[in-house]
Amino acid sequence: MEIEQLISYVAFLLPAIVVGIVAYYFFKGHTANEEGRRRYLIQKEAQNKLLPTRLQAYERLTLLLERIDPNKLLVRVKPYSESVEDYERLLIKNIEQEFEHNITQQIYVSLECWNLIQAAKNATIHVIRQGAMHENGNTANTMQEWVLRHFMEEVTPSQKALTYVKKEVGELL
Repeated sequence: MEIEQLISYVAFLLPAIVVGIVAYYFFKGHTANEEGRRRYLIQKEAQNKLLPTRLQAYERLTLLLERIDPNKLLVRVKPYSESVEDYERLLIKNIEQEFEHNITQQIYVSLECWNLIQAAKNATIHVIRQGAMHENGNTANTMQEWVLRHFMEEVTPSQKALTYVKKEVGELL
């Protein structure tokens, strides 16, 4: 008699256990789906709020690259003396100030983009130093001409970085 009662209890409990397990997995999947949907909506809202800030950062970095472009920098920053060393320091100081002024923009752009901007800055400084060494003993104007001639034949580092910035903004939009 006891075995029959035990079998009868199991017969009643088995469907309840199966329904409980199915309900558990259903609600677990539903909860995970809802959590994913909420995360997506929050991320989408944050992205909409962050996009204007990121675009502004790209604008400022574009301006930085334009201002440190040797062809534009040498025209904008005139030598105040004939000394090549003084002009070299003045140009490098201008580049460093522009860079420092925009250094916080790195948090809004990709690491690769920021590295290219840093490389453009460093390459420009390197060419200015090469020009100063090459024209040592001459005037600041001859150094200016040497650097300008150097970039007549090739694309400036700033232009290369600017091309990448434009590409990245295109992907962003």
